[in-house]
Amino acid sequence: MLKGIDPLLGPEMLATLRAMGHGDELAIVDGNYPAVAHGRRVVRTDGHGIVAVLDAILSVFPLDDFVEDAVFLPDAPSPQSIHEALRGVVAKHDGAARPKVLAGGRFYDRARTAYCIVATSEPLLYANIILRKGVIRPE
Repeated sequence: MLKGIDPLLGPEMLATLRAMGHGDELAIVDGNYPAVAHGRRVVRTDGHGIVAVLDAILSVFPLDDFVEDAVFLPDAPSPQSIHEALRGVVAKHDGAARPKVLAGGRFYDRARTAYCIVATSEPLLYANIILRKGVIRPE
């Protein structure tokens, strides 16, 4: 246990987030996503949904503000309430970030190139998001 660090962020997750550099991308995916098949690195968060995992990660993870798009969602056949929940978590941590929807297979192509895929136990379909890491500026 650490002060000020969400307990969902275990040792493997913290090491992974810390090892990432500016511009590296992190895919956080639902329980149906083929994380092991697609990921170079996979961190599991079994038993936790994507909203809680995203909230924990964004409590320590800066989003890239050097680019126009730093957050990506998959296209879905109909509006998804989970996407609204994910947008809300992103806005809570970075009000300037606007998730971009990637059509067709573009989300999955991009997730395959991510530095790491975080596999959640989220049962909802299309409950996936990609984050591009930003920088911590000197104070």
